[in-house]
Amino acid sequence: MAGLILFNKPFGVLSQFTDAKSPTERPTLSGFGLPSGVYAAGRLDRDSEGLLVLTDDGRLQARIANPKVKTKKVYLVQIEGAPGDGDLEPLRKGVQLKDGITRPAKVRLIEPPDLWDRDPPVRFRKSVPDTWVEITISEGRNRQVRRMTAHVGFPTLRLVRWSVGKWSVAGLAPGEWRSA
Repeated sequence: MAGLILFNKPFGVLSQFTDAKSPTERPTLSGFGLPSGVYAAGRLDRDSEGLLVLTDDGRLQARIANPKVKTKKVYLVQIEGAPGDGDLEPLRKGVQLKDGITRPAKVRLIEPPDLWDRDPPVRFRKSVPDTWVEITISEGRNRQVRRMTAHVGFPTLRLVRWSVGKWSVAGLAPGEWRSA
C-alpha cells in the first residue's frame, strides 16, 4: 500500500504510466521511480507542470477527481499581456466555454513566483509583456485554466499547479515525489 504520493510533474511528461497513442516515446510517469499500483487523481496536461496527486486508494482518487466534491486547485499562471485587475473580473464570475459556464474562480495578480526553470524555457518577446496570476478553481475540465485565460484575451504561457486541496508541491523539484 503506497497511500498518497505528491509528485512534481515536469513539463512534457504525460500524466499516465504508458503512452499507447504515440508512435514515438513520450516521457511518462513510469520514468520517475514511483511506487507500483498508484494512479493519478485527475490529470495535468503534458504542457503543464506541478502537483500531481497519485494514490492506490480508488475511493480517494475518485473523490479528489470528482467535480461535485469541488476540491480546490491553485495554479500559478504566466499569461501573455498585462491585464488590469478588472480584465480578470469575468473569471471571478464564470466564463462561457464550449462545454458550459465555469464556476467562479478566485483570481489575483501576483509577482513572478520563485519557481524552478522550465525546460524548454517559455518564449520571451520584448514587444509583448507577460504577467503572473494565481487562479483557484474547484472543477477540473480539460485544459480549463488555459481556455479561461484565452477567453478573456490573455493566453497562458506557463501553467504550474501549485496545490490540490491541502496538498502542495512546495519543496519538490521537477520529477521529485514524496509520500503524504
